[in-house]
Amino acid sequence: QVQLVESGGKLVQAGGSLRLSCAASGRTFSSYAMGWFRQAPGKEREFVAAITWGGGRTYYQDSVADSVKGRFTISRDNAKNTVYLQMNSLKPEDTAVYYCAAGLTVVVGSNPNEYDYWGQGTQVTVSS
Repeated sequence: QVQLVESGGKLVQAGGSLRLSCAASGRTFSSYAMGWFRQAPGKEREFVAAITWGGGRTYYQDSVADSVKGRFTISRDNAKNTVYLQMNSLKPEDTAVYYCAAGLTVVVGSNPNEYDYWGQGTQVTVSS
């Protein structure tokens, strides 16, 4: 069992930066791939970034215009049971609730069905 708690979301101006954190409980955190997803009002949950259990590989949303790739960075500290999402050059369209997720058998990374545990989310609002 893994419990996830996100933090760091707040109101920020366009062009600004935020770092989200996701603290995990449980001694097996380092076994899980971790992902960040977001959901804006009236829209479906979408993939943002993922990182393998050891942190050796990272994946980013890059299939849409104005994607996060190049602006966001996912990282993890297994000693602290925490995964981070550094967000730079924020845009109003980045406004959403951001969720972290943990999965033991993640293959694609962008598929939310591969993740076993989810946090409650943290609100990020980017003003223009």
